[in-house]
Amino acid sequence: MSERGALRVRLDQLVREMAKFGVVGGLGLLVNMAVFNLVRHTTELPVVRASLLATVIAIAFNYVGFRYFTYRDRDKSGRTRELTLFLLFSLVGLVIENGVLYAATYGMGWDSPLQNNFFKFFGIGVATLFRFWSYRTWVFRTLPGPEAVTAAESFLEQRRHESERAGEPVAPR
Repeated sequence: MSERGALRVRLDQLVREMAKFGVVGGLGLLVNMAVFNLVRHTTELPVVRASLLATVIAIAFNYVGFRYFTYRDRDKSGRTRELTLFLLFSLVGLVIENGVLYAATYGMGWDSPLQNNFFKFFGIGVATLFRFWSYRTWVFRTLPGPEAVTAAESFLEQRRHESERAGEPVAPR
C-alpha cells in the first residue's frame, strides 16, 4: 500500500473512532445533563454536588459504551489496568468539568439555572477534549496490526540466524 493510501486508511479509522466516541459521548452528555437537572430541581443539593453525582453516573454509562461500542476492537487483556486508567483519567475530566462550574458559580456568582447549565455544558466540552486524547492514548490501546507482527517476527528470525552464525547461544523457541 502506498504511503498516501496508508494515510487515507488511518484518517478514515480516526474519523470512525471520533464518530463512535461522539455517539457514546453524546448519550453520556444527555445522561449527565438529565441527572444534573433532575437532582438540582428535586433535591436541596448544592449545584456542584449535583453536578458531581451526575458526572459519576455518566462516567459509568460511558465506560460501558466505550468498551463495548467505540473501542470493542481494542486490547482486552488488561481489564484491571484499563479500568484503573479509565477511572483515573475520568477523575481528571471530572475535576476539569466541575472546576469550570465551580469557578462560574462560586467565583463569578453566576448561579441561575441557565448559567449553571451553560457552564456545566462548557466544562463537559473542555473535559471531553482531554478524555478523548487520554482514553485513546492510554486506556483503550490499539492492538498491533498484522504487518507489525509479521515485521517483528521477521526481525526476530533474522536476529536468531545471525546469532547462530556467530556461534552465540540462542534461546529456545
